[in-house]
Amino acid sequence: MASKKVAKVGVKKEKGYLYFVDKQGDISAAKMARGDKKGGSPKKVAKVGIKREEGYLYFIDKQGDISAAKMVRGGTKKKAKSAAKKPAKKAAKKTAKRK
Repeated sequence: MASKKVAKVGVKKEKGYLYFVDKQGDISAAKMARGDKKGGSPKKVAKVGIKREEGYLYFIDKQGDISAAKMVRGGTKKKAKSAAKKPAKKAAKKTAKRK
């Protein structure tokens, strides 16, 4: 996966938190749920304000910077449902010949 750095921030990541780029283009962190414990609501860690491009996945890399990678759209296309159903074939009756 080829990715490019979008912004150098240098956020120090803490264990037990999920770091992500929020809708405003800033870095937020939320406490991860573990077992019976619930996760926490997200808190802003760094205000960056990047503009997102469509077709790219934005993430926090190992250095704590924001990077982007082009999304790969693979898989098979879904078939369109046909409007008219074909009638079911009737089984032919078997008749036994008597002598």
